Amino acid sequence: MDFSAQFEHYRQRVERGLDDLAPPAATRPTRLHSAMRYSLQAGGKRLRPVLTLAVADLFAPADSGSESKIPDALPAAIALECIHTYSLIHDDLPCMDNDDLRRGRPTAHRQFDEATALLAGDALLTLAFQLVARHYAGTPALCAALTRTLADAAGSEQLIGGQMADLLAEKKADATAAELEYIHLNKTAAMLGAALVAGGLCGGAGEAHLATLRDAGRHLGLAFQITDDILDATADTATLGKTAGKDAKADKTTYVKLHGLADSRHYAQAHTAAALAALRLLPGEAPFLTALVESLTERKN
Repeated sequence: MDFSAQFEHYRQRVERGLDDLAPPAATRPTRLHSAMRYSLQAGGKRLRPVLTLAVADLFAPADSGSESKIPDALPAAIALECIHTYSLIHDDLPCMDNDDLRRGRPTAHRQFDEATALLAGDALLTLAFQLVARHYAGTPALCAALTRTLADAAGSEQLIGGQMADLLAEKKADATAAELEYIHLNKTAAMLGAALVAGGLCGGAGEAHLATLRDAGRHLGLAFQITDDILDATADTATLGKTAGKDAKADKTTYVKLHGLADSRHYAQAHTAAALAALRLLPGEAPFLTALVESLTERKN
Protein backbone atom coordinates (compact mmCIF):
# COMPACT_ATOMS: atom_id res chain seq x y z
CA MET A 1 0.00 0.00 0.00
CA ASP A 2 1.24 3.46 -0.94
CA PHE A 3 -0.06 5.36 2.08
CA SER A 4 0.58 8.86 0.72
CA ALA A 5 -1.16 8.10 -2.58
CA GLN A 6 -4.14 6.54 -0.82
CA PHE A 7 -4.46 9.44 1.59
CA GLU A 8 -4.34 11.91 -1.29
CA HIS A 9 -7.00 9.90 -3.13
CA TYR A 10 -9.34 10.19 -0.15
CA ARG A 11 -8.48 13.85 0.40
CA GLN A 12 -9.27 14.72 -3.20
CA ARG A 13 -12.61 12.93 -2.90
CA VAL A 14 -13.35 15.09 0.12
CA GLU A 15 -12.40 18.29 -1.70
CA ARG A 16 -14.66 17.38 -4.62
CA GLY A 17 -17.43 16.46 -2.22
CA LEU A 18 -17.18 19.77 -0.43
CA ASP A 19 -17.39 21.61 -3.73
CA ASP A 20 -20.36 19.55 -4.94
CA LEU A 21 -22.41 19.31 -1.74
CA ALA A 22 -22.00 22.75 -0.14
CA PRO A 23 -24.25 25.54 -1.47
CA PRO A 24 -22.49 27.66 -4.12
CA ALA A 25 -21.09 30.99 -2.97
CA ALA A 26 -23.54 32.72 -5.32
CA THR A 27 -26.50 31.37 -3.32
CA ARG A 28 -28.45 34.15 -1.59
CA PRO A 29 -27.43 35.61 0.77
CA THR A 30 -24.06 35.54 -0.92
CA ARG A 31 -22.10 36.89 2.02
CA LEU A 32 -23.21 34.01 4.23
CA HIS A 33 -22.52 31.33 1.62
CA SER A 34 -19.18 32.90 0.70
CA ALA A 35 -18.17 32.71 4.37
CA MET A 36 -19.26 29.07 4.56
CA ARG A 37 -17.21 28.20 1.48
CA TYR A 38 -14.25 30.27 2.64
CA SER A 39 -14.06 28.25 5.83
CA LEU A 40 -14.79 24.86 4.26
CA GLN A 41 -12.23 25.33 1.50
CA ALA A 42 -9.39 26.56 3.69
CA GLY A 43 -7.60 23.22 3.35
CA GLY A 44 -6.40 21.25 6.33
CA LYS A 45 -5.76 17.56 6.82
CA ARG A 46 -9.42 16.54 6.25
CA LEU A 47 -8.75 13.88 8.87
CA ARG A 48 -12.35 13.24 9.91
CA PRO A 49 -13.85 12.72 6.43
CA VAL A 50 -10.82 10.68 5.34
CA LEU A 51 -11.36 8.40 8.32
CA THR A 52 -15.00 7.96 7.35
CA LEU A 53 -14.18 7.08 3.74
CA ALA A 54 -11.35 4.75 4.72
CA VAL A 55 -13.45 2.81 7.23
CA ALA A 56 -16.33 2.49 4.75
CA ASP A 57 -13.84 1.21 2.19
CA LEU A 58 -12.51 -1.29 4.71
CA PHE A 59 -15.93 -2.88 5.24
CA ALA A 60 -17.33 -2.46 1.71
CA PRO A 61 -14.38 -2.37 -0.69
CA ALA A 62 -15.12 -0.84 -4.07
CA ASP A 63 -13.57 -3.81 -5.90
CA SER A 64 -15.54 -6.45 -4.00
CA GLY A 65 -17.71 -7.25 -7.02
CA SER A 66 -20.90 -6.38 -5.17
CA GLU A 67 -22.75 -3.10 -5.32
CA SER A 68 -20.35 -0.57 -3.84
CA LYS A 69 -21.32 1.32 -0.73
CA ILE A 70 -18.36 3.68 -0.99
CA PRO A 71 -20.24 6.56 -2.71
CA ASP A 72 -22.76 6.45 0.15
CA ALA A 73 -20.03 7.35 2.62
CA LEU A 74 -19.18 10.69 0.99
CA PRO A 75 -22.18 12.74 2.22
CA ALA A 76 -21.56 11.45 5.76
CA ALA A 77 -17.88 12.37 5.43
CA ILE A 78 -18.77 15.87 4.25
CA ALA A 79 -21.30 16.23 7.06
CA LEU A 80 -18.53 15.52 9.56
CA GLU A 81 -16.28 18.12 7.95
CA CYS A 82 -19.12 20.66 8.10
CA ILE A 83 -19.52 20.07 11.85
CA HIS A 84 -15.76 20.23 12.39
CA THR A 85 -15.46 23.48 10.41
CA TYR A 86 -18.38 25.05 12.25
CA SER A 87 -16.69 24.22 15.55
CA LEU A 88 -13.45 25.87 14.38
CA ILE A 89 -15.26 29.03 13.27
CA HIS A 90 -16.93 29.36 16.66
CA ASP A 91 -13.79 28.35 18.55
CA ASP A 92 -11.90 31.23 16.92
CA LEU A 93 -14.47 33.91 17.80
CA PRO A 94 -13.50 36.75 20.17
CA CYS A 95 -15.82 35.37 22.86
CA MET A 96 -13.95 32.04 22.77
CA ASP A 97 -10.28 31.71 21.75
CA ASN A 98 -10.16 35.04 19.87
CA ASP A 99 -7.76 33.83 17.18
CA ASP A 100 -6.74 35.60 13.98
CA LEU A 101 -5.42 32.62 11.99
CA ARG A 102 -6.83 29.26 11.00
CA ARG A 103 -5.17 26.92 8.50
CA GLY A 104 -2.76 29.70 7.56
CA ARG A 105 -5.48 32.20 6.62
CA PRO A 106 -7.45 34.87 8.47
CA THR A 107 -10.19 33.34 10.58
CA ALA A 108 -13.76 33.75 9.34
CA HIS A 109 -14.59 36.64 11.67
CA ARG A 110 -11.44 38.47 10.52
CA GLN A 111 -12.07 37.83 6.82
CA PHE A 112 -15.76 38.79 7.05
CA ASP A 113 -17.08 39.96 10.42
CA GLU A 114 -18.11 38.42 13.71
CA ALA A 115 -21.84 38.17 12.97
CA THR A 116 -21.24 36.60 9.56
CA ALA A 117 -18.82 34.08 11.05
CA LEU A 118 -21.32 33.15 13.75
CA LEU A 119 -24.07 32.58 11.18
CA ALA A 120 -21.75 30.68 8.83
CA GLY A 121 -20.94 28.29 11.68
CA ASP A 122 -24.62 27.87 12.47
CA ALA A 123 -25.37 27.17 8.80
CA LEU A 124 -22.61 24.56 8.50
CA LEU A 125 -23.89 22.68 11.54
CA THR A 126 -27.37 22.65 10.01
CA LEU A 127 -26.01 21.65 6.59
CA ALA A 128 -24.46 18.53 8.11
CA PHE A 129 -27.88 17.18 9.06
CA GLN A 130 -29.41 18.32 5.77
CA LEU A 131 -26.84 16.20 3.95
CA VAL A 132 -27.62 13.12 6.03
CA ALA A 133 -31.37 13.57 5.58
CA ARG A 134 -31.11 14.18 1.83
CA HIS A 135 -28.69 11.44 0.90
CA TYR A 136 -29.75 8.58 3.20
CA ALA A 137 -33.55 8.93 3.00
CA GLY A 138 -33.69 5.71 0.99
CA THR A 139 -32.02 3.76 3.81
CA PRO A 140 -33.97 4.84 6.90
CA ALA A 141 -32.04 2.71 9.40
CA LEU A 142 -28.70 4.06 8.19
CA CYS A 143 -30.09 7.60 8.13
CA ALA A 144 -31.25 7.30 11.74
CA ALA A 145 -27.97 5.74 12.89
CA LEU A 146 -25.87 8.44 11.21
CA THR A 147 -28.09 11.21 12.59
CA ARG A 148 -27.81 9.80 16.09
CA THR A 149 -24.03 9.36 15.80
CA LEU A 150 -23.43 12.92 14.60
CA ALA A 151 -25.94 14.52 16.96
CA ASP A 152 -24.54 12.71 20.00
CA ALA A 153 -20.95 13.62 19.14
CA ALA A 154 -21.75 17.28 18.35
CA GLY A 155 -24.15 17.89 21.22
CA SER A 156 -24.07 19.42 24.68
CA GLU A 157 -22.68 16.31 26.36
CA GLN A 158 -19.74 15.90 23.97
CA LEU A 159 -18.34 18.49 21.52
CA ILE A 160 -20.16 21.54 22.88
CA GLY A 161 -19.88 20.33 26.45
CA GLY A 162 -16.15 19.82 25.99
CA GLN A 163 -15.81 23.36 24.64
CA MET A 164 -17.70 24.73 27.64
CA ALA A 165 -15.50 22.78 30.03
CA ASP A 166 -12.42 24.05 28.16
CA LEU A 167 -13.52 27.66 28.66
CA LEU A 168 -14.29 27.05 32.33
CA ALA A 169 -10.83 25.54 32.83
CA GLU A 170 -9.02 28.68 31.61
CA LYS A 171 -6.93 30.22 34.38
CA LYS A 172 -8.16 27.52 36.78
CA ALA A 173 -5.30 26.87 39.16
CA ASP A 174 -6.68 23.63 40.58
CA ALA A 175 -7.79 21.86 37.38
CA THR A 176 -7.38 18.09 37.64
CA ALA A 177 -6.18 15.47 35.19
CA ALA A 178 -9.72 14.01 35.15
CA GLU A 179 -11.17 17.39 34.15
CA LEU A 180 -8.61 17.71 31.38
CA GLU A 181 -9.37 14.23 30.07
CA TYR A 182 -13.08 15.11 30.02
CA ILE A 183 -12.31 18.14 27.84
CA HIS A 184 -10.20 16.16 25.39
CA LEU A 185 -12.58 13.19 25.23
CA ASN A 186 -15.50 15.42 24.34
CA LYS A 187 -14.02 18.38 22.49
CA THR A 188 -11.83 16.25 20.20
CA ALA A 189 -12.23 12.50 20.61
CA ALA A 190 -16.01 12.49 20.20
CA MET A 191 -15.89 13.74 16.60
CA LEU A 192 -12.98 11.48 15.64
CA GLY A 193 -14.89 8.53 17.04
CA ALA A 194 -18.00 9.63 15.15
CA ALA A 195 -15.98 9.76 11.92
CA LEU A 196 -14.85 6.17 12.39
CA VAL A 197 -18.30 4.93 13.37
CA ALA A 198 -19.99 6.77 10.47
CA GLY A 199 -17.68 4.96 8.07
CA GLY A 200 -18.49 1.67 9.74
CA LEU A 201 -22.22 2.33 9.48
CA CYS A 202 -21.95 3.20 5.79
CA GLY A 203 -19.86 0.10 5.15
CA GLY A 204 -22.24 -2.22 7.00
CA ALA A 205 -20.02 -3.01 10.00
CA GLY A 206 -21.53 -5.11 12.77
CA GLU A 207 -21.94 -3.96 16.36
CA ALA A 208 -18.73 -5.63 17.57
CA HIS A 209 -16.69 -3.77 14.97
CA LEU A 210 -18.56 -0.52 15.72
CA ALA A 211 -17.57 -0.91 19.37
CA THR A 212 -13.95 -1.40 18.29
CA LEU A 213 -14.16 1.75 16.19
CA ARG A 214 -15.51 3.71 19.16
CA ASP A 215 -12.62 2.47 21.29
CA ALA A 216 -10.10 3.40 18.60
CA GLY A 217 -11.66 6.85 18.27
CA ARG A 218 -11.42 7.47 21.99
CA HIS A 219 -7.70 6.75 22.09
CA LEU A 220 -7.00 8.47 18.77
CA GLY A 221 -8.79 11.60 19.99
CA LEU A 222 -6.77 11.75 23.18
CA ALA A 223 -3.50 11.19 21.31
CA PHE A 224 -4.43 13.82 18.72
CA GLN A 225 -5.35 16.49 21.26
CA ILE A 226 -2.35 15.83 23.48
CA THR A 227 -0.17 16.22 20.39
CA ASP A 228 -1.99 19.51 19.69
CA ASP A 229 -1.12 20.67 23.20
CA ILE A 230 2.53 19.76 22.62
CA LEU A 231 2.66 21.50 19.23
CA ASP A 232 1.08 24.67 20.64
CA ALA A 233 3.93 24.79 23.15
CA THR A 234 6.77 23.86 20.79
CA ALA A 235 5.96 24.82 17.17
CA ASP A 236 5.82 28.23 15.52
CA THR A 237 2.86 30.02 13.97
CA ALA A 238 4.05 29.55 10.37
CA THR A 239 4.30 25.79 10.84
CA LEU A 240 1.01 25.42 12.69
CA GLY A 241 -1.06 27.62 10.40
CA LYS A 242 -2.64 29.10 13.54
CA THR A 243 -1.36 31.21 16.39
CA ALA A 244 1.28 29.30 18.36
CA GLY A 245 1.54 29.64 22.12
CA LYS A 246 -2.05 30.79 22.57
CA ASP A 247 -2.80 28.08 25.16
CA ALA A 248 -0.07 29.33 27.49
CA LYS A 249 -1.05 32.94 26.88
CA ALA A 250 -4.66 32.18 27.83
CA ASP A 251 -3.43 30.02 30.74
CA LYS A 252 -5.47 27.12 29.41
CA THR A 253 -5.54 23.76 31.12
CA THR A 254 -3.53 21.48 28.82
CA TYR A 255 -1.51 18.31 29.12
CA VAL A 256 1.68 20.35 28.90
CA LYS A 257 0.54 22.65 31.70
CA LEU A 258 -0.48 19.78 34.01
CA HIS A 259 2.08 17.11 33.09
CA GLY A 260 4.98 18.79 31.31
CA LEU A 261 6.34 18.01 27.85
CA ALA A 262 8.02 14.68 28.61
CA ASP A 263 4.99 13.09 30.27
CA SER A 264 2.68 14.57 27.64
CA ARG A 265 4.69 12.86 24.91
CA HIS A 266 4.48 9.60 26.87
CA TYR A 267 0.67 9.88 27.16
CA ALA A 268 0.36 10.64 23.44
CA GLN A 269 2.41 7.56 22.58
CA ALA A 270 0.40 5.35 24.95
CA HIS A 271 -2.94 6.42 23.51
CA THR A 272 -1.60 6.02 19.97
CA ALA A 273 -0.55 2.46 20.80
CA ALA A 274 -4.01 1.73 22.21
CA ALA A 275 -5.70 3.15 19.09
CA LEU A 276 -3.47 1.01 16.87
CA ALA A 277 -4.23 -2.10 18.91
CA ALA A 278 -7.95 -1.52 18.42
CA LEU A 279 -7.63 -0.87 14.68
CA ARG A 280 -5.71 -4.10 14.18
CA LEU A 281 -8.82 -5.97 15.31
CA LEU A 282 -10.62 -4.76 12.19
CA PRO A 283 -10.75 -6.73 8.89
CA GLY A 284 -7.29 -7.23 7.42
CA GLU A 285 -5.78 -5.32 10.36
CA ALA A 286 -6.72 -2.04 8.61
CA PRO A 287 -3.28 -1.16 7.18
CA PHE A 288 -4.25 2.28 5.82
CA LEU A 289 -5.90 3.31 9.08
CA THR A 290 -2.98 2.13 11.17
CA ALA A 291 -0.53 3.99 8.92
CA LEU A 292 -2.67 7.12 9.22
CA VAL A 293 -2.72 6.97 13.01
CA GLU A 294 1.04 6.37 13.11
CA SER A 295 1.58 9.43 10.90
CA LEU A 296 -0.38 11.64 13.28
CA THR A 297 2.10 11.11 16.09
CA GLU A 298 4.84 12.54 13.88
CA ARG A 299 2.88 15.53 12.58
CA LYS A 300 4.22 19.07 12.82
CA ASN A 301 0.92 20.92 12.52
